[in-house]
Amino acid sequence: MIDFKNLAKKYQTPLYVYDFNYIKEQFLKIKEVFKARKSLICYAVKANSNLSVISHLSKFEAGTDCVSIGEVKRALLAGIPNYKIIFSGVGKSDIEIREALELGILMINVESDAELDRVELIASELNIEARVSIRVNPNIDPKTHPYISTGLHENKFGVDIDTAKRMFIKCKNSKSLNPVGIHFHIGSQLTDLEPIYESSKIVADLVRNLKALKIDIKFFDIGGGVGIKYDDETTIEPYNYAQVILNSLNGLDVTVVCEPGRFIVGNSGYFITKVLYEKVNSDKRFVIVDGAMNDLLRPSLYNAYHKIELLDSTDENISKCNIVGPICESGDFFGKDVELPETKHDDLLAIHSCGAYGFTMSSNYNTRGKVAEVAIIDGEDYLIRERESFEDLIAKEKDLMIK
Repeated sequence: MIDFKNLAKKYQTPLYVYDFNYIKEQFLKIKEVFKARKSLICYAVKANSNLSVISHLSKFEAGTDCVSIGEVKRALLAGIPNYKIIFSGVGKSDIEIREALELGILMINVESDAELDRVELIASELNIEARVSIRVNPNIDPKTHPYISTGLHENKFGVDIDTAKRMFIKCKNSKSLNPVGIHFHIGSQLTDLEPIYESSKIVADLVRNLKALKIDIKFFDIGGGVGIKYDDETTIEPYNYAQVILNSLNGLDVTVVCEPGRFIVGNSGYFITKVLYEKVNSDKRFVIVDGAMNDLLRPSLYNAYHKIELLDSTDENISKCNIVGPICESGDFFGKDVELPETKHDDLLAIHSCGAYGFTMSSNYNTRGKVAEVAIIDGEDYLIRERESFEDLIAKEKDLMIK
């Protein structure tokens, strides 16, 4: 058990806490189920980009999936070899493409014909052969929240099958492009195997067609997106996930690349926040805490559910309440109609499943400093990011009126 009360006293609140032993277990689960084939598990850095998290995973031979050159640099700094780093994302700038090529990463996941042209031009200028993968949009409904769906034609990600084929042929005929991979990712928080299997079959058939054209695809990148339990979801077993992918690859000699993020870190994390006071408007009860939407955005952005636990609860005087923060927005809440006992000043709430898309989506809105992050390893706690001070927030700003 994690002693949240002691951590709150030691590091103050609000606070992110991550169980690093759990992160290790989750990574090894997904690595194990793909061990029968050539495979590379690339942690999706966007889920939680703390250097200590990435460094921890590097000990177990993880690669990384990165969606900015900043994430690429984080991965390298944390000990991930360049040949295990993939650079994905819809909008890569020329500067980012150039730097990624110069760093010699495994491959760039290309998302459009126009992007491929920029990669080719920059690679030619550098006299470098660019290793690329093309992201295919299989147009399969992932059955997830529309904000985290990525595999339909209405989404901004990837290209359709025919466009992908033309792009691969362009790569084959280019002196500056080497088409080593193919990529698909239909969405996040997936809880149904059928869309994954259908997508994998479509993309695998494209690989077979490409091999007939003498285009040798070496990496079959299945993205990530395997869901976790926030509430009462029926989740996908890693073994079953791997089997539907591998069954679609009959006869293909490829390295399977998997890019889990949420699956690895999501349920490792807790957001600890302190009760300031309660108020009642008419018959509506509010529990006002020191954490806010700038610290944990998912409830406000997606109306996402997170289990909220009152520490040291007596289970007396339970009633429904909205748990809200100090931000000057009606959307500043962590939960609505949450059943909680009566709270008092300085009581602690633990918000569960905050290891993914928690701190990484935080901001300084309302001039609030980003909170501290703490790792728990074998029962010991380690500060892995200091709390931001006011001085940190204004360090880059210039007031033109100050002489």
